[in-house]
Amino acid sequence: MKFKERLLQGTLIKRYKRFFVDIKYQNKTIISHCPNSGSMLGLVKPGNPVWFSESKDPKRKLKYTLQIVSVDGKLVGINTHLTNKIVLEALKEKKILSLNKFKEIKSEVKFTNHTRFDFLISNGNHKCFLEVKNVTLVRKNNIAEFPDAITSRGTKHLNELINAKKKGYESYMLYIIQREKCKSFKIAKDIDQKYKNTFDLALKNGVNVLCYDCKISDEEIKINNQIKLL
Repeated sequence: MKFKERLLQGTLIKRYKRFFVDIKYQNKTIISHCPNSGSMLGLVKPGNPVWFSESKDPKRKLKYTLQIVSVDGKLVGINTHLTNKIVLEALKEKKILSLNKFKEIKSEVKFTNHTRFDFLISNGNHKCFLEVKNVTLVRKNNIAEFPDAITSRGTKHLNELINAKKKGYESYMLYIIQREKCKSFKIAKDIDQKYKNTFDLALKNGVNVLCYDCKISDEEIKINNQIKLL
């Protein structure tokens, strides 16, 4: 997924009110939208290099959007709004081996009155619901972790994938790690034990789990390698 415009580079000053960051750019302080509702644990240290986009839309309240943070020299994509675009491109280009059997792709598909899944992928009568989660957390040994904060919404999606499996659908949870060179992936049970318990229940009920890292530059973000689940 290529960025539509050339990204600008600055230095992180601070994040606040969850969706705002101050960035030092060309000796000025600018306010940028932060498109990530998570805690961004380990990412928002003042002084970290950042890359951000500039919108030409005059109706936008904030014309800048934070896209990438550099942590210890490694690039991390923080824009959760891009995650499904990265996955859609990968599905179309057959980059996810386990899902290549599915020919048709639909986005944001209703499952119940209270739940939509990110994708419904199918091949004739063979249908599969696919939910996607964005991962940015790495605390040690290049092990990616999810979640970075308590997520009742994430737990709900796991339960609904279990329900979809019971109703005859194939069910997949796909964790997209917007970082490079991660060795493996695990659930951060110390952050959200309930999510970990529901994740284990989902595995026992036949929900499939896939983990992929990404190749990141200031020009594009794309799915890279499948990562093993711990």
